[in-house]
Amino acid sequence: MIFSEKLHLLRKSNGFTQEELAEKLSVSRQAVAKWESGQAYPDIANLIQISNLFHVTVDYLVRDQECMVTCGTVEDCDFERLIAFRLEAAENTYAGYSNETASTRLDSHDYTYNSGPYTYHDTYVGGEQFAGEEAIWYEGKAEYAMNYAGRVLGQPFSGDFLKEALRNADHNMPYRGPEYYQSGEYVYKCKAAGDIAWFQGHEEIYCGNEKVYECYFHGGVMK
Repeated sequence: MIFSEKLHLLRKSNGFTQEELAEKLSVSRQAVAKWESGQAYPDIANLIQISNLFHVTVDYLVRDQECMVTCGTVEDCDFERLIAFRLEAAENTYAGYSNETASTRLDSHDYTYNSGPYTYHDTYVGGEQFAGEEAIWYEGKAEYAMNYAGRVLGQPFSGDFLKEALRNADHNMPYRGPEYYQSGEYVYKCKAAGDIAWFQGHEEIYCGNEKVYECYFHGGVMK
C-alpha cells in the first residue's frame, strides 16, 4: 500500500472522520482529504504526529512495504504456530460451515474449535449489520483476539462467497481473508496495517462494480 491508502485505512479503522483527524493533527480537513487522495503529502512534523497517533512507524508510513508497528516484543508467543492455527480454525468454523456451538451471549452466534493446546472461539451478534470477536487461547491462556464489525450494503451480497474468501486467507494476510480473491462476478479485497502482534484492517466485497459489503477489524497478541 502507498501512503494515501495507509492513512485512509488507519483513519477509518480508528473511527475518525476526516474532520476529526484534521482536528487532532491541527490541520485543515482539506489537507487530510488531499493526503488521502494522493494530491499532497504531509511534512515530517505531520508524519510524526500521524505515527504517534496510530502507533505505527514513520518508516511504515513512507515506505511501500509491510507494516511493523511499535508494539514492542511479545514474549513467549510462537507467531508462526499462532498464524497456522488461526488459519486452521477459520477453515473449521464459520467460514467452513462447522463447529457452531450454543450461544454464549443473548442472541449470539458462536463457533469453537480445538487443536492440541489451542482453543479458538468466535462470537458475533447481528446479521446484515454485525459485530463480534474471535479469540485464541494457548494452554488455557488468552494469546490473541480480534474485534470486527461490518454490514451488507447491497442485495447481490453472497454469504457463501464471503466464507469462500475467508477460507482462502494465507500467512501474509491471516486476519480475515486474502488481500485479493475473485470468484465469478464477486471480488473480495482486504487491506491491513500491522502484523499479527497488533493490526487493524478493512475488507470489502464487490459484485461487478457495486460495493455490497464492508467490514473493519482490529486486534493482536495478548500480553
